[in-house]
Amino acid sequence: MSLRLTPTFRDALADATRPLAGMWVCSGSPLVAEICAGSGLDWVLIDMEHSPNGLDSVLAQLQAVAAYPVTPVVRVPIGDVVTIKQVLDLGAQNLLVPMVSSRADAEAAVAAVRYPPRGTRGVGSALARSARWNRVDDYLADADAHVSLFVQIETTAGVASAAEIAAVDGVDGVFVGPSDLAASMGLLGQQTHPDVVGAALRTFEAVRAAGKPVGVNAFDPAAADAYLQAGASFVLVGADVALLARGSEALAARFIPAGSDSERASY
Repeated sequence: MSLRLTPTFRDALADATRPLAGMWVCSGSPLVAEICAGSGLDWVLIDMEHSPNGLDSVLAQLQAVAAYPVTPVVRVPIGDVVTIKQVLDLGAQNLLVPMVSSRADAEAAVAAVRYPPRGTRGVGSALARSARWNRVDDYLADADAHVSLFVQIETTAGVASAAEIAAVDGVDGVFVGPSDLAASMGLLGQQTHPDVVGAALRTFEAVRAAGKPVGVNAFDPAAADAYLQAGASFVLVGADVALLARGSEALAARFIPAGSDSERASY
């Protein structure tokens, strides 16, 4: 039996006629991931860096969203060659590597997603979901076509090196992380500070000049709109856990009298 894999996030961006909007999937729940996948958004980011996700839960979420017209991207916790190998073998076709601050960081990430002689990815396709257990014809020869790699710039060093990072062959796009960028600038928690926005926009310019798509995280709709106007090709505009937190708080505000400090019985 011969199977075909779905197009990558690189392909989706190349074919898009508008910026692609997505959301974080951070709960670790396949059920929640499936709900988000059916929302109508273009892509979901399954996060392993700041969420309770391991290999088992990422696999379950990839399987849960596979039936929906949405592109899953997995953010690995670090650009570690073993972690990247394992996540690729799970069948993740699109990776985001955080904290890429130099050309060397970007080149290491590229090497980790490519088989020898072009990289260092371990060969185990016969054992793995990535090649559907050798049911995808010529997977080893065509593996680069089945995998897209995006790197995250989120430090002042990364901003300074953005042009070099984006120019690395095998980097398919750059994602700007304003939260850690703000922290690296001494502006912790101030993602929309003018200096942070200015650094993000300088990154946009460098990446776009290199001919690569650039994206950004922006939960604030006004900030998201401004980044889209500045040329963002893809954005993350919310998160499953944040939507649940704010929605449940709104229910409490609506139905619990202000100033009520009575203890509530648990269920």
